[in-house]
Amino acid sequence: MNKQITSIQVLGSGCPTCKKLFELTKKAAAELNLKVEVEYTTDIQKIIALGVMSSPVLTVNGQTMLAGSLPDLKKIKEIILSAHKYADDDMIDSCASCARG
Repeated sequence: MNKQITSIQVLGSGCPTCKKLFELTKKAAAELNLKVEVEYTTDIQKIIALGVMSSPVLTVNGQTMLAGSLPDLKKIKEIILSAHKYADDDMIDSCASCARG
């Protein structure tokens, strides 16, 4: 089954680190030619619902791919590409489970 990346979201408190992850993620998506809008939210309830204890959080197709750190642009691209690979392989759920630790 071939799934596409339909959503990329950055969740955070609104701090400079969270905003920087949002900006880098938008740039990464653009450089990867993804036709998806990167969303940013500061809704703490959404972060809690994901079961993560630190922000910022990066989700792809609703699955947590990163929490509590600010990687560089190259790493963000790798995360998005790995999510796309897992989506193509219909394995993103198991990958995200490992990422949540």
